[in-house]
Amino acid sequence: MIKKSWLWAALFIIPAFELFGFILVSSWLGAPKTLLLLVSTSLIGLLMMRFEGSKVLQDSKQQMQEGLVPGRTMLDGLCVFFGGLLLIIPGFITDIIGFTLVFPLTRTIYRGLLLKWLEKRMKNGTFTFYRR
Repeated sequence: MIKKSWLWAALFIIPAFELFGFILVSSWLGAPKTLLLLVSTSLIGLLMMRFEGSKVLQDSKQQMQEGLVPGRTMLDGLCVFFGGLLLIIPGFITDIIGFTLVFPLTRTIYRGLLLKWLEKRMKNGTFTFYRR
């Protein structure tokens, strides 16, 4: 479980970095172009999330019809979902992380980290897996 102090720190640190990024980019491009860039990256990200999300859903349905467990595909779906959430949040840092979560080539990095985290939790007994 994530400690509450990390959540409080992230609640203040992430917006501070986003504000710094917005000020930095707006000093280079100007405020109207920066706002246009933020809106356009969010729209492009949402379109990517929609396309990749439907692709992941089709892959998982196909694997289930073949009698396979769609484990990797489900982790991809989780990455696409969280990437989409980050793309909705206005800011350049969250957009970069969101794009890398949604984009298939960089998603494998996050999937590997997520697998290691799940494996560690299962070995420690802090993550339990229930079957019907």
